[in-house]
Amino acid sequence: MGIERAEALRLLAAAPFGRIVFTHDALPAVRPVAHVIGADGAIIICTRPAAGLVPGLVLAYQVDDIDPVQWTGWSVLVIGAAHTVAADELTEEYARRLGPWDDPATGAVIGIEPTLVSGTRVIAEVAA
Repeated sequence: MGIERAEALRLLAAAPFGRIVFTHDALPAVRPVAHVIGADGAIIICTRPAAGLVPGLVLAYQVDDIDPVQWTGWSVLVIGAAHTVAADELTEEYARRLGPWDDPATGAVIGIEPTLVSGTRVIAEVAA
């Protein structure tokens, strides 16, 4: 069952972390990261700098909440261009809000524009 864009973004904003998906050395790379939603609607993450994370690069960001017992929940996928969050005061504020996932002194604060947003609800099968 699909999730509308506004609901998908609301679910994403309420989740504490997700997975950034990018290409590194011509191979797929996935890294768990914490996120916040910026004032402009961008998904803000703090992560270790990597050759695959450059401004303008199109990235995917995936977040989910699935109950492993009931097999119910949701999954949201956002695809969009990356940009560096440059303002020092914003970088410090976002790094503080993102918590201890990475060292703010060595981490890169990146914004992802939510250009393509899709979501799916996982619903338990009803026995007939």
